[in-house]
Amino acid sequence: MVVAVPPRWHLELTLQALAAGKHVLVEKPAFPRLQDYETVVRARDQAGRVILVGENDHYKPLAVRLRKLLAEGIIGDLVFAHFTTIAYRLKRQDDWRNDEAIAGGDAFFEEGIHWLHVAGSLGPVITDIHGYRPAPSRDGPDRRVKSMLVSFRYDNGAVGSLYYSREIPSLFRGLRLSKLFGRSGVITFESNGAFMIVRDGGLPKLTLPGLRDIRGYQAMYRDFVGAIRERRPPQMSLERAMEDQRLMDRVYETAGSTT
Repeated sequence: MVVAVPPRWHLELTLQALAAGKHVLVEKPAFPRLQDYETVVRARDQAGRVILVGENDHYKPLAVRLRKLLAEGIIGDLVFAHFTTIAYRLKRQDDWRNDEAIAGGDAFFEEGIHWLHVAGSLGPVITDIHGYRPAPSRDGPDRRVKSMLVSFRYDNGAVGSLYYSREIPSLFRGLRLSKLFGRSGVITFESNGAFMIVRDGGLPKLTLPGLRDIRGYQAMYRDFVGAIRERRPPQMSLERAMEDQRLMDRVYETAGSTT
């Protein structure tokens, strides 16, 4: 069963599906609170079913390639990680995302969680994180808080930043560059996964991580089916999603809000 409705109803529908003996793929953000995840973990274990949290960014070719390059030490020790996802994409007044009770939170909670996951899935583990929210504007039909700056530290000593906004004009409505800086090189990549430039001491090398499944949905569904058939946890298990939720909770705590 696929739960792909607004987050407000994720918990109820997921529990109903487990009670009916169904395996579940629940869209991300799966649940607004960590205790909701804990409730579903207990229900999953009791039902003996598979739950995959639909974090498609985990599976997209860009993320897979970045993890591989860092694991191979292509750029040496990671020093800085800089992620940028900025675009002017306002929602209509009647969009359900304007209602935080339905969406579970503001724009960063509803969409920025995907980028937070990418930042935390490269290999090094984020151990400290802080959110900074610019003065919000609720003018116009899109009343959400739409921008967030996040800074963080990895367990290997590297530090990073994530710039997220859906209210700032950008080239081609979202073309932005992100970078990983190492002591032996730099990886520059288009934030949505269109291309990557690796500079590791020699001439820069342009590569295309993969356009066929650029958003990772096919790989995600293959993992879901494989987990069911092989009776194993999926890559994006509830436990892995709970790591992201803990980071998200800390972002909002330090930014001065709980949602």
